[in-house]
Amino acid sequence: MTTRREFVQKTALGAAGLTLGAKSYSRIPGANDRIRVGIVGYSDRFRGGLLPSFLSLAKELNFEFTALSDLWSLRRQDADTYFKGKGINLRLARNNDELYSGKDTDAVILSTADFQHALLCAEAVRAGRDVYCEKPFAETMADAREARKAVEETGKIVQIGSQRRSAPNYIAANEYIKSGKFGKIVMVEMSWNVNQPARWRRTNVVPLLKEADTDWKRYQLNRPAADFDPRKYLEFRLFWPYSSGIPGQWMAHQIDTVHWFTGLAHPKSIAANGGIYQWKDGRSNYDTMTAVMEYIDPADPDSAFQVVYSSRFTNSAGGIKELYYSNGGMLNLDTNKITSEGGLNEKEAKAMNMKANLLEPFNLPEMKIETSADTGGDPMTTAHMRNWMECVRDRKKPHADVVAGYNHSIANIMCTAALRTGEKASFDEAKQEVLAGGKVFQY
Repeated sequence: MTTRREFVQKTALGAAGLTLGAKSYSRIPGANDRIRVGIVGYSDRFRGGLLPSFLSLAKELNFEFTALSDLWSLRRQDADTYFKGKGINLRLARNNDELYSGKDTDAVILSTADFQHALLCAEAVRAGRDVYCEKPFAETMADAREARKAVEETGKIVQIGSQRRSAPNYIAANEYIKSGKFGKIVMVEMSWNVNQPARWRRTNVVPLLKEADTDWKRYQLNRPAADFDPRKYLEFRLFWPYSSGIPGQWMAHQIDTVHWFTGLAHPKSIAANGGIYQWKDGRSNYDTMTAVMEYIDPADPDSAFQVVYSSRFTNSAGGIKELYYSNGGMLNLDTNKITSEGGLNEKEAKAMNMKANLLEPFNLPEMKIETSADTGGDPMTTAHMRNWMECVRDRKKPHADVVAGYNHSIANIMCTAALRTGEKASFDEAKQEVLAGGKVFQY
């Protein structure tokens, strides 16, 4: 039996296929042609991070902005004012149908509400555009499967906004672990802690949004129909199912490194709990959570290890941490150091007639992660943007391709399922579905 949600999704995607398939556009630029880029969503993340990174590279790599799509008229006006101030005249589109009906974009940068990323990415590649798609890639497996299928069928260049994959310290950590020098990973501890009451709130702009000035129905895509709510439009990260909150926003970045370093696609299982312990402002996403994940290579039963992930909005002590442990020591992506800390020392080894196992100290290249809400123009985002722009030209696979996005989405959705049901989450490989308590997880 087809649910209303499935019907809406299939109808929306079918309509997009009919609308865009007949007009599918793909210009193959020459080596010296200027690449024309459209903006999908004039969001805070776009303005604060992606925009300065792109502009810092545009002249060197011969890219330009040519058009913008945003459902809210005020954001279109703000964009028009900003870009005209820089001598750039953008074609303004009220929605993506209008954007893709033009022939003035070869690629798009997609930075909208979390739950929209996957379906809007699918829409873009089917319209013949390469895509820089902000993370999280998807918040449901149905959306993730649809978008991955579209990207793989069209062969378009898609970079997911997992910018750690373009950072020199993370690249070096990946190479070090894969070299075998680190040894078997036995544990990973990750945290992302802030004490920011304003985080993900938009109290200054929520009163400005009126239903008549946007397209609320189009905004909701395939989510359950709901009455207009400017908070769910502008503060979407606080509300499920428009966002999973912490898993999609923060865990997505960090758990992606586990998949990258190990080659594993997703956890075997996740148990998690959390709650709204401090910021009781009507949000439905948690301000505090802890998850315990088990990873294992099915071909190697001895490869199992745990990842403990914790995050809180209520106290910033500890900040952002990513600590990888082996029997010989620790890889610390906060200090960018590999040390023998905690490794098997000579005294303990001798008691069991074993040899000490201590890693040789090693320093990774330096690159700090910004923890503020606005990380505009930071080196990591700029390096990631450069990689996408270069791949649009040379058609090589970007650092964070659609498979990376698909896999971090599995972990995020498993975590969300465990948090929201109280059941242990697992993954059905055959059906590509997240299970909680043995049942397919739905929002």
